[in-house]
Amino acid sequence: MLFMQEVLFFFSLAWQFISAWWWLFLPFLLIKPVIYLWLFWRIETFALQQRFILLEIKMPEDAPRPFKAMEDVFAGFWQMHDPANPREKWLEGKYQLSLALEMISTEGDIHFYLRIPEGMQKLVESAVWAHYPSAELELAKDYTKQIPQDIPNKEWELWGTSYVLERPSPYPIRTYTKFFEPTATDKEEMRIDPMALLVEGLSRLGKGEHLWIQFVLTPILHTNPQESRMVEEGREIVAEIVKRPPAPKPKKLIEDIGTVSKTLATGQAETPKEEYREIIPPEMRLTPGERDIVSGIEEKISKYSFRAHSRFIYIAKRENYFGPSKALAMSWFTQFGTATYNNFRPLRPTLTKVYTIFTWFLDKRRVFVRKRRLFRNYTMRLSPYFPKPGGTFVLNIEELATIFHFPGRITTASSAVVRVGSKKGEAPSGLPTE
Repeated sequence: MLFMQEVLFFFSLAWQFISAWWWLFLPFLLIKPVIYLWLFWRIETFALQQRFILLEIKMPEDAPRPFKAMEDVFAGFWQMHDPANPREKWLEGKYQLSLALEMISTEGDIHFYLRIPEGMQKLVESAVWAHYPSAELELAKDYTKQIPQDIPNKEWELWGTSYVLERPSPYPIRTYTKFFEPTATDKEEMRIDPMALLVEGLSRLGKGEHLWIQFVLTPILHTNPQESRMVEEGREIVAEIVKRPPAPKPKKLIEDIGTVSKTLATGQAETPKEEYREIIPPEMRLTPGERDIVSGIEEKISKYSFRAHSRFIYIAKRENYFGPSKALAMSWFTQFGTATYNNFRPLRPTLTKVYTIFTWFLDKRRVFVRKRRLFRNYTMRLSPYFPKPGGTFVLNIEELATIFHFPGRITTASSAVVRVGSKKGEAPSGLPTE
């Protein structure tokens, strides 16, 4: 009985304290939601102030050194890197702006676009024209607005997905150096161009069919841990492959004090343990495949990189919808993968295909919602990086140059590619002005 009285007395005191001082706990409970909503509001305000333009790229007839030159072009695009400082982030809502690289086919007509911030137009044009002076960049209307915005509907059907890397980002994909062995005497007709498969497939689409491929790219700096940890991750993977012992962690202050106290108490200094050293270093025991992987990782983390999100959608009128056409994009993504390096795979939550056991009656509705969301994200060029960086991966400029470059007419002879019609030049200086 006495015990119950003590318990009731304790709860009575606790209730009196809570009822009188409950407001003290309110800031601690609301701090996270308030910070999230504040940051969301500031970012949304900043995003509404940005203006973007769409540039159509008309490829030149001849493109010497398309891969190496395109690496330099993407290095020029990387100069968009302008991260926000703490004041800009929390007060202005500023964030790193992105660009979108898009390859589309509209009923068999192939077009290439860049969607960039309006203020970056001169930077982008300078990067392209420095290596491709005969290429053309023209302002274009948004092609995504040429079809109904409520797809899928009774007349239009959609299929698509986002893509991510199968393995961690430090593992490289298959780049152009693996498609052919570059030498000083290489000719264009000797190259195996990975874009040839895509261009040929896109040119095969028929009336009422559309296939869009998009890469949303955000420049990142490897030395900034808030933007990327790829260098640290790459070094950890390399150390694991070559079986290097982990680097010794620095001792904490309390551990140093304990060591000194033990030495003063016993009068004997702690003798360091002898490390076992192998005669043959681990690097010399790597197999050729492991050595190739280590070389690929170290080369990838040494170049400028972008955080990327990729997606594709196949849209067609229902009477023209042909399901196997979606394999054109899927086969193109597949050619960049290998068993030992990295490869692209569909991001399951975005795949417009659902099979469940217990909630089978909701499958159609879930697929419909996924299709609507995928179409909205494509048209708005959204990168799922806020508030959580899901569905993104890192590609360096060599990998991006492999994925997208200006192929010459010899390797990609399809007439569906929009190219520069004729070479432009200045008028002769001796022409009369009147």
